[in-house]
Amino acid sequence: MSTKRKLLVALSVFLLVFGGFVYFILRGTPALHTTDELSGADPLIVKPRPETIPSVSIAKPVGWAAGEAPVAAKGLEVKRFAEGLDHPRVIYTLPNGDVIAAEADSPTRGGGGFTGWIAEKLMQRAGSNRGSPDKLILLRDGNADGVAEQRFTLLEGKFLASPSGLAWADDELYVANHDAVIVFDYKLGETAIGGEPRKVMDLPGAGNHWMRNILLSPDGLRLYAAVGSASNIGENGMEIEKGRAAIWEKDLTKDRYPRQYANGLRNPNGLAWNPLTGELWTTVNERDMLGPDLVPDYLTNVPLGAHYGWPWIYYKKYDDDRVKWAPPEYIDDYVRKPEYALGAHVAALGLAFVHGGERMGPDFTNGAFIARHGSWNRKPAAGYDVVFVKFDDKGNPLGKPIPVLTGFLTADGDTHGRPTWVAFAGDGALLVSDDTAGIIWRVIAPGAQPAAKIERIKGGSLPPVRNLKGDPNAQYKAGFKPDEKVKQ
Repeated sequence: MSTKRKLLVALSVFLLVFGGFVYFILRGTPALHTTDELSGADPLIVKPRPETIPSVSIAKPVGWAAGEAPVAAKGLEVKRFAEGLDHPRVIYTLPNGDVIAAEADSPTRGGGGFTGWIAEKLMQRAGSNRGSPDKLILLRDGNADGVAEQRFTLLEGKFLASPSGLAWADDELYVANHDAVIVFDYKLGETAIGGEPRKVMDLPGAGNHWMRNILLSPDGLRLYAAVGSASNIGENGMEIEKGRAAIWEKDLTKDRYPRQYANGLRNPNGLAWNPLTGELWTTVNERDMLGPDLVPDYLTNVPLGAHYGWPWIYYKKYDDDRVKWAPPEYIDDYVRKPEYALGAHVAALGLAFVHGGERMGPDFTNGAFIARHGSWNRKPAAGYDVVFVKFDDKGNPLGKPIPVLTGFLTADGDTHGRPTWVAFAGDGALLVSDDTAGIIWRVIAPGAQPAAKIERIKGGSLPPVRNLKGDPNAQYKAGFKPDEKVKQ
């Protein structure tokens, strides 16, 4: 056989093998359940279908044509608040009504292994990971017509490194870069930031999950920072996961190190205070490659010291047998169950509770709005919408997620854009950032009166038990099960 023929045979074999590999990836593992079935306070938790290579279903961004918009729920209308932005992620409304948009994208990643590399390439196809703009843009609706006719660059490049989380109090603007929280002197109404920042706290940098959302306590004395993991399930070792998959708390009144407030949260994002209970709540992106129907992303309260199981356990009682590293001792005894599932692989990000004053109509008066950024590894795709989760009068989530803004996906499987963050405008409208389309949408119920203020639940303590009633052992004996019975 001639050398030329040998080369042609070798090339044919390579193309055949490569074509089979591509087909295998694109074929993926089809979902067997709907997102609604995998949502709510009591979601369906299915049997794992582990994947060596993630299923791929990338919705290619095609943008919105002039006059096009997402589909708003009945009684709501949606219009463009601002457009022509460069990958707007987090949006934050200042007390004077000005809106800051953080234009940002992923820094150079670290960790993640082969699957992380695949995910990075796929995210580029999905419109991300193309270099971070590193800008803070101030948007102002000076004539109150629902459109930001004024735009200013507060800060660009210098001091910013994939900025995301934003918070303001007492003439200070806090910004979460991927590797630190910094604070600038900033008075309301100013259209530029001139001074240098002060560092508030360091954060673990980059990783597979680079967004670093922050939230101030209601009294402004403490700051909370959400940090996602550097991997899917710690496959590159737990050393690089130190300080990650966690929420940190910094006491701003004392010059001391921050403390880890909660952990075991694979990728926490939205942070918000539940107005009924005063509790901290968060949205969390769960792990991949257990199949298209596992594991549901979730919304949950976060008590001090809570652990939600990552990477060893999901949904309190299900072991992830893929994890090679030994878990903390007695983790089965204290790991918590999430409060509310949002569906598998929906990529829940922005979170905003109704507090009072919002103009979203009578169907959206007690609960939380959530931006589901959309899946990259599920067939059919999930997320790509904004939903509302109703809460009862005790501060607990109810029912299934209610669609608020849909129509981001096209009939061809492409996407006009990807809803990323939610915040309320000064006039009570809901603002939604659409990062791949470069648009901030404004959603409102025309003619709606401002929602009533949500009052904090107040109640007395339970009376002390001063006398034992019967045998204490008899009360609890039937409730305990051997450890091996507790898990799946």
